[in-house]
Amino acid sequence: MLRQGNLWPETDASVDQEKAMKEPLSRKVAIPSGKLSPYRMMVVARFLLLLLFFQYRIFHPVPDAVGLWFISVTCEIWLALSWMIDQIPKWYPIDRETYLDRLSIRFEQENKPNMLSPIDIIVTTVDPIKEPPLVTANTVLSILALDYPADKISCYVSDDGASMLTFEALQETAEFSRKWVPFCKKFSIEPRAPEKYFSEKIDFLKDKLQSTYVKERRTMKREYEEFKVRINALVAKSMRVPPEGWTMKDETPWPGNNPKDHPSMIQVLLPHIVGNELPCLVYTSREKRPAFQHHGKAGAINALLRVSAVLSNAPFVLNLDCNHYVNNCKVVREAMCFFMDIQLGNGIGFVQFPLRFDSLDRHDRYANKNTVLFDINLRCLDGIQGPAYVGSACIFRRKSLTGSDSPVSSKRPSMVQVHSKQDENGEEASITAATDEEKELLKSQMNDENKFGNSNPIMNPSLTEEGGIDPSSSQEVLLKEAIHVMGSKYEDRTLWGYEVGLSYGSIAADTLTSLKMHCHGWRSVYCMPKRDPFRGTAPINLTDRLNQVLRWAVGSLQILFSHHCPLLYGLSGGRLKGLQRIAYINSTVYPFSSIPLLIYCIIPAICLLTDKFITPSVGTFASLVFTALFISIFASAILELRWSGVSLEEWWRSQQFWVIGSVSANLFAVVQSIMGALPLGRVNTNFSTVSKVPDDVEFRELYTIRWTALLIPPTTIIIINLIGIVAGFTDSINSGEHSWGALLGKLFFSLWVIVHLYPFLKGLMGRQNRTPTLIVIWSVLLASIFSLVWVRVDPFVLKTKGPDVKQCGISC
Repeated sequence: MLRQGNLWPETDASVDQEKAMKEPLSRKVAIPSGKLSPYRMMVVARFLLLLLFFQYRIFHPVPDAVGLWFISVTCEIWLALSWMIDQIPKWYPIDRETYLDRLSIRFEQENKPNMLSPIDIIVTTVDPIKEPPLVTANTVLSILALDYPADKISCYVSDDGASMLTFEALQETAEFSRKWVPFCKKFSIEPRAPEKYFSEKIDFLKDKLQSTYVKERRTMKREYEEFKVRINALVAKSMRVPPEGWTMKDETPWPGNNPKDHPSMIQVLLPHIVGNELPCLVYTSREKRPAFQHHGKAGAINALLRVSAVLSNAPFVLNLDCNHYVNNCKVVREAMCFFMDIQLGNGIGFVQFPLRFDSLDRHDRYANKNTVLFDINLRCLDGIQGPAYVGSACIFRRKSLTGSDSPVSSKRPSMVQVHSKQDENGEEASITAATDEEKELLKSQMNDENKFGNSNPIMNPSLTEEGGIDPSSSQEVLLKEAIHVMGSKYEDRTLWGYEVGLSYGSIAADTLTSLKMHCHGWRSVYCMPKRDPFRGTAPINLTDRLNQVLRWAVGSLQILFSHHCPLLYGLSGGRLKGLQRIAYINSTVYPFSSIPLLIYCIIPAICLLTDKFITPSVGTFASLVFTALFISIFASAILELRWSGVSLEEWWRSQQFWVIGSVSANLFAVVQSIMGALPLGRVNTNFSTVSKVPDDVEFRELYTIRWTALLIPPTTIIIINLIGIVAGFTDSINSGEHSWGALLGKLFFSLWVIVHLYPFLKGLMGRQNRTPTLIVIWSVLLASIFSLVWVRVDPFVLKTKGPDVKQCGISC
């Protein structure tokens, strides 16, 4: 059993503190060879079977269907290559183990100052309608109640919608936290998001020894219900916008009445006070002007990075979406076991945690859990150079966001001794000449102002390991500086978004940022504590889910077609490992698999409609190869599930949605990227925020269908295959018994396509089995066009074999 996240420090007097001071705070744990070795052997066997399969497919064409054979083989080769690119980085999966007791012994010694590093926590929100204030409030409350020294936590909330509703809700949250945080720490409760805590159906008396717990819990629950009433009242009030705009309590106009044109706003809701057990809480809204590009979420996070550098400048930064609350109050300590490790900590750029989700349907119809990503792919990358940043639930070393190289990978500058021929005293004088590396370092130091902007608190202290601000600076001066660094003009003529902070240039700013950091030599770590570190909400509506996948695919292609393309980026002087590069290539080219997959989903129907097949009649050896390959596909998947712990149902849902997402969202992303590259004009790539509203009616959103063109391709594929099945059966009935053997092979592949698209079909029908008329019309129209390929099939005329009447006439 792993000792991941030992929750309580050891208090036994036998603990050797001197030994604990020297021992590592974490270690790698290898996957047992009994689980990993069979998986690797099966992957190799699958690869060899693929070679045999293609040897047969390529050298045995179908004479009467050469076009169909060629297209199918081309698609199979592409899909095989995409599998190989996806499989290669999975060769070295690992687990990790942390020792929280050693962390406490080393940095929280009795009668000495607490030496744990400070941390700034960044929460981003945009739309209070799609991201309800109560959800954001629960996230903030779970942060304020972290099991970490309160004076070392600063929480910054970015309101990119400049909503007075969000501001007033955070004011209420700050007041309620004065009661909630002490209650959490007194009774050591989990989770520390009140909505989740009070809704859990568990024995809350378990392990609670204090006699006052029941009474105080009842009181706190009543306080929280009153808090919810106040929040809901604010939401109801926000629905009636006054003609003159909102005004604050002092009757002054709300500066953010125009969310697209307003000045910077900042308010310290909970300041750091000596002896106070509450962390600092700050509300911010960066300046917005119509003439400037604001770069969405990445721009908001970069603005908060500057604000936090001015006000607190902690050496570590946690990034959270407003709907991802802290589910494990010791999550920061888990990360510090990596960052503060004397041996390996300096080279770690960020620690990524897995995300888990609430409010999903029991069968997770649209694979919202993403367990293949979080429990397989990221664990495999952790064995190479580390996982990619996934946009939330990630703790950064602030220095790694400044565009600097990792200190572990940086080469030490060498000093060259050069002797002059003659000096004033006639003696050889030793002078030191700078190498090219030193010149580059000096140049970078001289250009700090161009790199970070003209704000000294960012330019200097953010580069130190300890962080911190100048104690002589007054609060008024710091707030004025914070407003300045949030300005729309601040990033002009700087490297913010290019070398500093989160990267611009792609919707997938998270992937691009981690790519650059790994190229600079930084490592990342994947930390999976026993108790889920973060939980949140995910879109369970089919349309929202497809739009989410579309956004990811478009962002990946933007990286692929930019100068940051992982095929070439960082080759000269970069420190990106080969397997890590392959993983990034896979994360950017995967949308192109939608084209061969779309074709392959239509081919079974074409075979049924034209009475042809993609392979000739196979012999015994070829049959064995086909069967063995089919078995190896399932065997390798099952063995992968065995070492990863992912359930078979979760893997199958992931496979189904891979097909659904590929033939819809990924396909549209490819078309959109191609259209954008043509001189026909740019395609709009602005995406709206996905709704994160928790439904009162269970899974109501699951059955809601909203019109989008993304629904047309999968619906068309289903209709075409259904037409093909009917046509195949009809033709076989009219052709005689000898046709049934060939029909069964074609039916198998057609039904295989429909089974993969079944969750989509079920979601399309909705609770009342209703589908938007526009989707049906378009799908039937496209299916009818494709069905015109059925030129040979005429099921109402019996086919007979014999001499051609046109050649011999009546005398036949």
